[in-house]
Amino acid sequence: MSDDFIFTSESVTTGHPDKLCDQVSDAIVDHFLGQDPNAGIVAECAVASGVLFISAHYASRGGLAIPDVARDVIRGIGYPRAVFDADACTIMTSFMDHSERGYVELDLDAMGDEDIGRITAKDQVTVFGYACDQTETLMPLPVTIAHQLARRLDDPELKADLPYLLPDAKVQVGVEYQAGRPARVHSIALETSQAGDGGPKPERLVSDLINGVITPVLAEQPVAPDTATHLFINPEGPIIGGGPAVHSGLTGRKTGIDTYGEYARHSGAALSGKDPMRIDRIGAYMARYAAKNAVAAGLAGECEVQLSYSIGSAGPVSLRVRTFGAGKVEDAEIARRLRAGFDFRIGAIVRDLRLRHLPADNPGGFYRRLAAYGHMGRTDLDLPWERTDKVEALG
Repeated sequence: MSDDFIFTSESVTTGHPDKLCDQVSDAIVDHFLGQDPNAGIVAECAVASGVLFISAHYASRGGLAIPDVARDVIRGIGYPRAVFDADACTIMTSFMDHSERGYVELDLDAMGDEDIGRITAKDQVTVFGYACDQTETLMPLPVTIAHQLARRLDDPELKADLPYLLPDAKVQVGVEYQAGRPARVHSIALETSQAGDGGPKPERLVSDLINGVITPVLAEQPVAPDTATHLFINPEGPIIGGGPAVHSGLTGRKTGIDTYGEYARHSGAALSGKDPMRIDRIGAYMARYAAKNAVAAGLAGECEVQLSYSIGSAGPVSLRVRTFGAGKVEDAEIARRLRAGFDFRIGAIVRDLRLRHLPADNPGGFYRRLAAYGHMGRTDLDLPWERTDKVEALG
């Protein structure tokens, strides 16, 4: 990128149909792993008006209650019945039980180094992790603000104050960079769905969202809006109902929102709906873990970590670091320190980050909570890949 530019990132609320599908898919992952940490599960969803389709391949000793899990997610999002009825909607399923031939019980904590090295990737992928010093969470600023706006739109207190708002909304944030650093908020766009009866006039909607959403969120940012900041609130007119009654959804269609708001590269592979033995999911977490610790250790102001895995390999066949001129030491030296300080083998990642046990440790759901507001940079969850516990080893 040039030193002076404007960059935009988006986020969506829990009621967006794509995010509904991500949440259902990850709630199914929680459902299996909460009963059986050795479970293998891949779940994908598609949703349209009145219909949710679920495809799941699994190997587990746990019970099967996938439609009930899906209805609980829909109910929790809070659509009006006319938009999407949790109890009356049609749930179509295609299940494939691989338990008889595909179930593998692995006690990773009891395994020695040699046994961990025998656990290999079953998929091929190149994943990217990224961190930068634009925010306290070491995330790009545009996507950070976008997630905060989306979270505010989902806030129960706001919904109580503005009862006409419905769960489906999306936001976009533009940040102007000068000399490569965030300088000002260039633009904010909000599109919110609303009830058909009793909704406010456009002028009232704009006022409510500026005062109730935009102003309090922007007041907490390191850069501020100004008189030239553009605000777009439902610019094409009111969106009545929203949700699956208006547009369809699919698991894994919001990978930019899940990662870095397109400010940095990502693999393009869906993160939601996959158990922790899927390297295309956990490799992305591990790459973020490494990049964040490199920046936190002061090795660079910006760092991208690339990990490439091949089928049959225990660890990455390639590890590459780029600091885009922001490194305090050479990129190759950062890569060397990362190799020495992290175990990037799939079995070690799952073991060290306790990825199979997190649903049981968090009875309210763990992976489902990642499915909205991003998988990276979260402060509301104790995510093992967001810790900076490797700083001393890297420094």
